[in-house]
Amino acid sequence: MKKKTTKPSFKSYVIKLWMLFFAGIGLIALLFWMAAQGWLGYMPDFKALENPQTSLATEIISADGQTLGKFFRQNRTPVSFEELPPHLINALTSTEDERFYDHPGIDAKSTVRAVVFLGKKGGGSTITQQLAKLLFHKEGSKNILERIIQKIKEIVIATRLERKYTKEEILAMYLNTYDWGHQAVGIRSAARIYFGKEPQDLDIHESALLVGMLKNSSLYNPVSKERRDLVLQRRNVVFHQMYRNGYLTEKEKDSLQKLPLGLNYTPELHNTGIATYFREKVRRFMKQWIKDNPKADGSYYNIYTDGLKIYTSIDARLQRNAELAVAEHMKNLQKEFFRQGRKNKTFPFADLSAKQIERLMQRAMKQSERWRAMKKAGIPEDSIRQSFFVKQKMRIFSWNGDIDTLMTPYDSIRYYKSFLRAGLMSMEPSTGFVKAWVGGINFKHFKYDHVDQGARQVGSTFKPFVYATAIAQKHLSPCDSFPNTPYTIKKGRWGLTKSWSPKNAGGQYGGWLTLKEALANSVNVITARLIDMVGPKPVIDLAKQMGIKSEIPYAPSIALGTPDITLFEMVGAFNTFANQGQYIEPVYILRIEDKNGKVLYEYKPVTRDVLSPQIAYVVTNLLEGVTQYGSGQRLRHTGMKNHPVYKRVVTGYPYAFRNAIAGKTGTTQNQSDGWFIAYVPNLVTGVWVGGEDRSVHFRSIAYGQGATMALPIWAVYMKKNYADEELGISKKPFKKPQGIDINLDCDKKENEEQNQPEDSPLEDL
Repeated sequence: MKKKTTKPSFKSYVIKLWMLFFAGIGLIALLFWMAAQGWLGYMPDFKALENPQTSLATEIISADGQTLGKFFRQNRTPVSFEELPPHLINALTSTEDERFYDHPGIDAKSTVRAVVFLGKKGGGSTITQQLAKLLFHKEGSKNILERIIQKIKEIVIATRLERKYTKEEILAMYLNTYDWGHQAVGIRSAARIYFGKEPQDLDIHESALLVGMLKNSSLYNPVSKERRDLVLQRRNVVFHQMYRNGYLTEKEKDSLQKLPLGLNYTPELHNTGIATYFREKVRRFMKQWIKDNPKADGSYYNIYTDGLKIYTSIDARLQRNAELAVAEHMKNLQKEFFRQGRKNKTFPFADLSAKQIERLMQRAMKQSERWRAMKKAGIPEDSIRQSFFVKQKMRIFSWNGDIDTLMTPYDSIRYYKSFLRAGLMSMEPSTGFVKAWVGGINFKHFKYDHVDQGARQVGSTFKPFVYATAIAQKHLSPCDSFPNTPYTIKKGRWGLTKSWSPKNAGGQYGGWLTLKEALANSVNVITARLIDMVGPKPVIDLAKQMGIKSEIPYAPSIALGTPDITLFEMVGAFNTFANQGQYIEPVYILRIEDKNGKVLYEYKPVTRDVLSPQIAYVVTNLLEGVTQYGSGQRLRHTGMKNHPVYKRVVTGYPYAFRNAIAGKTGTTQNQSDGWFIAYVPNLVTGVWVGGEDRSVHFRSIAYGQGATMALPIWAVYMKKNYADEELGISKKPFKKPQGIDINLDCDKKENEEQNQPEDSPLEDL
């Protein structure tokens, strides 16, 4: 007989169903608890939530509040919620999380919708969840289980974030963390890179474009021309969402959707932008400063991740003017150099034999990055050398833009050596603040900084040190006269092993010249007389007191500018004349702060009295003669026929300055270096122009002199500065101190005894 089976009752089904339901709830709760405890992988604690480990860029800031550049691994510079425009926030919440202000970090409605429709009708992540993912997780895993666990962790983190921060702070954190591509990490970098603006200056259509990119910054990136229609469509979706949420009227929406993208792509790379050479100088400074200033815990600051702020003395407006001036003149000068080079079989080199050129090129090959890298890789030298003669695709510099070409590395070295280089530095006399720093013609292609890395022969720009020494020691006047005749310092005097007889440029002699006339026209024989009167040591001592650190040999020939000195040192030294005889060490970094605004470094001025204000003013008076009727007088002309560079009548060249300018040109042997250092009452500027190698130069003095190579850069720069009245560059006369007992009026008749200085070396004639 079969045993009768009983069917489970409905009640038992209900009980089992509820048990299953509660078991599921319990399992989910357990998973969330395990995630919160960190049992399902790393979970940040509250300390980590307060200080998320995001990589922050170090910012270099100009004196006028502009960002000159950044050091970064991720180009992120955070901004506060108050710095974000309302339409950006409205666009963000309308598009990414409509109920952002109403949920506790998790939007149940969106989550259910995402689960039911498998994400086809929108995702379930809130802005807070997206922030959690950005801060503490990598990209989502393809493994379903891992994705579930990650989602659980995001929800836990999101709820913690909501408890810890205000809604406004969460929005700011999210926008400060998102990566928009092209080194634009965070809203500030994105605004600057895609539109050349600060976030608070973004227009509504610009904000909408950036919000639209949040869906996928790679897919909806406006830099790609092929995707701009897609980007436009996505931006217009944002406008629709803003209309839907009441932030735009239908008329406003329709009008905005017709606007073009309005992209102003301005990449922030280490090789591009403003003040590139100066930024590299700051990097070198910071490298040493970090070594010397460890943190309290013994670790070291990192300029690429610690979000430091470096406040500098550079004025971004002056810096731009300086860079434009260098580019404007050097482009024309280079064209002329290339034109003349066609006649030279050894171009760009002059005065060298074929063997000398080959030795120079071999040395350049061994100093190249290619040689160093291949040598480090263990490649034999013969193979390395052969590689320099194999043509390769490369992008090379030209003044009309980079050129893609096929060239051997050997030929590229020679090609780059054919470009004339330049350096410019400006500083403020009273403070020592460096206001502009241009180390070369293009940092991407020419890394060497000709402001402070390249010491070159200074030529006649050294003569003011000789004149200043003679005036201070012998109480000479600019009106004192000396014969313009050949002069010899005999063997044995000042340690000379043989007699020294300098020649005037062009071999011009005759008559008597005042010191003002002699310096204005760089008369060598009179400068030789002066150093013979005082000796080399006092001149060297004065130059050192004025900030010259480069080696100056003990020899009377230094009077004509034989020492190699950097532009940085020369501008600092001339600043002593402009600053009434007080030397002040050039300052370019004013303050360093950490990411929280704590001051880590603040500059302390280094000053010393070198000359009396009266002597400094007398030297300034002498240097004014250079621009009034000497080698710098072209600054005063209203036009110049047959200009050696421009080859035409240039109306206003060189710029018809009428204000007080003290300065000195300098030209070295064979025209290898052209200098012009000049100042007005509140700005001292020095310019150097020359080749990478001293054998790269113009063959004629007409083109190779400082008045042609360097002075026009100063003139263009100052013309631009004067055009901007807000810069406040002085046009006033130099301030004359009281107590000057030296005659400065050379038209005034003086008796012979007063005009003839004591201890004059005339007996040596």
